[in-house]
Amino acid sequence: MLIGRVTGTLVASQKDVSLEGFKLLILRQLDVEGRETGAHVVAADAVGAGVGDVVLWASGSSARQTEMTRDRPCDAVVMAIVDSWEIEGAQKYRKTPAGGPWAS
Repeated sequence: MLIGRVTGTLVASQKDVSLEGFKLLILRQLDVEGRETGAHVVAADAVGAGVGDVVLWASGSSARQTEMTRDRPCDAVVMAIVDSWEIEGAQKYRKTPAGGPWAS
């Protein structure tokens, strides 16, 4: 599992029938300090995440293990929305009602 932030959405009016009804999100992976790393990734949304949310996501064969993505041509999936995290007793992130600035 990886931590990421939803940075946008993707709309595809023409797609394989097995992807009909999927909400597609654009993500950036985050490091443990909340800094964006790497390239953007398109992921199927299995949990109702939105732009600005910090999420857990998986890629590769693990992305096809949710109820929604099982046996579908999906290489990345959002499977949880993060409420908070802490490392060695220090809180690194807490979601706010508006979508989550980093804890200071």
